[in-house]
This record gives sequence, structure tokens and C-alpha cells, in this order.
Amino acid sequence: MSLQALAWQQMRRIAWRTLGNAKERGMESLNTPSFRQKGFVIYPGLLDRTAQESLVVALREVLKVAPLVQPVTASGKPMSVRMSAAGDYGWISDRRGYRYEKQHPNGANWPDIPPAVLEIWHGFGGMPNSEKRDPECCLINWYGADARMGMHQDRDETNFDYPVVSISLGDEALFRMGNVERGGKTESLWLKSGDVVVMGGAARLAYHGVDRLRFRSSTLLPQGGRINLTLRMVT
Repeated sequence: MSLQALAWQQMRRIAWRTLGNAKERGMESLNTPSFRQKGFVIYPGLLDRTAQESLVVALREVLKVAPLVQPVTASGKPMSVRMSAAGDYGWISDRRGYRYEKQHPNGANWPDIPPAVLEIWHGFGGMPNSEKRDPECCLINWYGADARMGMHQDRDETNFDYPVVSISLGDEALFRMGNVERGGKTESLWLKSGDVVVMGGAARLAYHGVDRLRFRSSTLLPQGGRINLTLRMVT
């Protein structure tokens, strides 16, 4: 067995152990969320430090094949986050607009989604018709000290039946939750490293964004910053 295969086996074991630890912390199952806010289901501290570190190791391998890029809007304005992806599709933003593509801008196919990330996705209920489909895209957003994400909907997909599962790694981020229509009252909370948010049902098309980071509030990433993984179905 290759070293990569052995490493992936270890990450799978860590993911399952972490999901098991959720029960020990008083959560009967992942179908019993810690709390809901504006329809967003939030699991604080679901991933322990060991699981977080293992995910970072796996993501470094992904980024060797699909390096982070700084996307631009259709008007040519650079975004403050840097992005990559794993899975069948990656999300692209450039002067041609927003869309999903099967290849990185460098021409390479997107790497496979790491097994430990897939285990987290499959740990959640609420999948339609009990289908055990793997997510088609794991979007990787990296936030530096001054990065933010404006209020937006995840609506470039054609399949809204499945939730979007968001995993936070690294520095704390002020996450803003809005409504299905732009405007109206919003609510915010600080997401910490290891937190998981599930956006399904009424929250699947709700506006959301990141206002700012508490830079270097976490020691997970040596240079500071935040990694946000969002898993979703595309087709």
C-alpha cells in the first residue's frame, strides 16, 4: 500500500473518531444539532484539533495539484480571498462570470476530495431520498488578515436538494446570515476552527458572508488566516 493510501486511511479513522466524539460531548447524533440560527445548523467545535490538523495536511496535497488563485469579478475587480477546489467541479470567477468548471485554470483536473472530508459530509442526515452521493465540489477558500466575503447566495448549482456543508479551519471569522431575499435583518456569530455549519432547507439559498477575521486567533495555521471548505452538489 502506498504512503498516500496509508495516510488517507489514517484520516478516515480520525474523521470517524471525531464524529464519534460528538456523541460523547452530548450530541446524540449529527441529526441533533447544537443549535440553529436563521435556519443555519451550527455544530461548534465538531472537529477536534487532531482532525483539524489532519485536514490541513490533506489540503496541502490538494493544493500542490490545484494551487490557490485570486479570482476576479466580471468587472475585473480582484476578490480578497484566494480559492481552489477538489472534486468533479471547481467554482470559477473571472471576466466571463461565475460558473463551475471541471478543470483548474492551469488546465489540470481537480484533485479528489480527501476521504476525511467525505466522511464529514456523509456524517450528516437530511440527504434527499437517503442517497449516499459524494459531494461534487469541495470549494477551498483561504482568508488572509484583511479578507472578507460579501453577502451572497450559493445558487450557481442546478441541484438545491442537498445542503451546503461548511467547515472552518484556522482563525475565527464573523459569519453573517441573511434571508432568501436580499436585505432585511441579519444575524452574526463568530465561527471558530473546527466548527461546521450546514445550510439546507430554507437556509440553502439564504444570503450569507464573512465580515472579518480575528487574525491569529488560532494557532492551527502557522502563518495565520482561515481555510473554509464548502461541500456541495452541483448537478
